[in-house]
Amino acid sequence: MKPVIELWEGVGFGLIIEWPSGVLFSNQTGGTSTLHPQAEGAFVPLRNDCERDGNRLLSPESELLAYFEGPKHRGTGATQGLDPDDADFIGSVLSRWRLPQVSVDRARLAESHEAWVHVLIHGDAGGDGELPLQGFAPYPRTGILTWSNSD
Repeated sequence: MKPVIELWEGVGFGLIIEWPSGVLFSNQTGGTSTLHPQAEGAFVPLRNDCERDGNRLLSPESELLAYFEGPKHRGTGATQGLDPDDADFIGSVLSRWRLPQVSVDRARLAESHEAWVHVLIHGDAGGDGELPLQGFAPYPRTGILTWSNSD
């Protein structure tokens, strides 16, 4: 049995790079459905910062939580899968947060849901705004975006 690292006590946005690491990562996902999917790989926190004066998290997580709690999904977790509009929104968040090397895996929308989105990773470390990765080629490589669940 492989060891499991549970991410639900953490705060912020991250990427599970699917990789034969021998370690499974799990998060509480799917809104009020409270799912616990797992994936083997390596976990990289991305674009999380804290505003010291206001104790406010500055992260893509904030936009994604608001979206999945909003009128379309109402905290239900989108457990029947995501649709192209959801993928477009997530893609716009990735763009705003300067993550051009990550794109929603549209072939796996049915397997994706709130706080567990299958993605493609298109390269590793390079210039400003790129992923803090090295040595995960060949690309594209699969991964999962994950963040705090809205339950």
